[in-house]
Amino acid sequence: MLNARNENINIDGHDFDYISFGSGRDTLIMLPGVGDGFKTAKGVAVPFAMMYRKFAESFKVYVFSRRNGMPEGFTTADMADDLSDIMDALEIGRAHIFGVSQGGMIAQQFAIRHPDKVKSLVLAVTAARPTSVMRESLNLWLDMAERGDYKGIMLDTADRSYTGAYLERGRMMNNLIALAKPKDYTRFRRMCESCLSHDVYVLLGKIKCPTLIIGADRDAVLGPEASIELHEAITGSELYMYEGYSHGVYEQAGDFNDRVLRWLQWQMLKADRAAGA
Repeated sequence: MLNARNENINIDGHDFDYISFGSGRDTLIMLPGVGDGFKTAKGVAVPFAMMYRKFAESFKVYVFSRRNGMPEGFTTADMADDLSDIMDALEIGRAHIFGVSQGGMIAQQFAIRHPDKVKSLVLAVTAARPTSVMRESLNLWLDMAERGDYKGIMLDTADRSYTGAYLERGRMMNNLIALAKPKDYTRFRRMCESCLSHDVYVLLGKIKCPTLIIGADRDAVLGPEASIELHEAITGSELYMYEGYSHGVYEQAGDFNDRVLRWLQWQMLKADRAAGA
């Protein structure tokens, strides 16, 4: 049922790593955050499919990384257009889009720029425009990247992402990850810079598809107000705010995946009813 595959696609000279799994009739596209700047989806199909195995029965799932060889000044809008091109190449007509952090920024751009390709939208711990908290955190990471301080980035990410007893686990995990220092920080820096230039607030009214927004009241990467602002600006959207969690709520909260899956399945059921299926 998982049918997990590591794949790569080349479009007009630009290649993209991605994974796929699942056997459902609807397509779900997952877009990860800026961690993709250090490690793409290459080679992680099996562990990722196991982590999200509950989605595999209802959906054919794709996880797309940003293009390899990302140029300077590349924006979240450019990334959304890349996604559209990938969907065309793979003959994916319409899909449910699930974006986390920067992936949610790309998802916003995609829903605005390519609305006919979106069935529903899940925006988790993301923002329509930079908040003061977001500027502080990303500029710190950019400074650390400039100095080659990968361990600093990993430990600060853990401190900002996790709460309670999970924080120590997150620090230990990220400390281990930091042992494999990247050869280059360019891709990560350009992805962080694209977050800081992302601003679609005045365009959010163009998002008409069913939308679920998930935030965390202790988000120390973006600030909780980012999720609330999205909800207030996207007509008909639903908002769920986790209490006592931070930016890594999608890893830490035990019910996170179930919450997203139930909502997506409900969107499928409503679409079936509307179509008389």
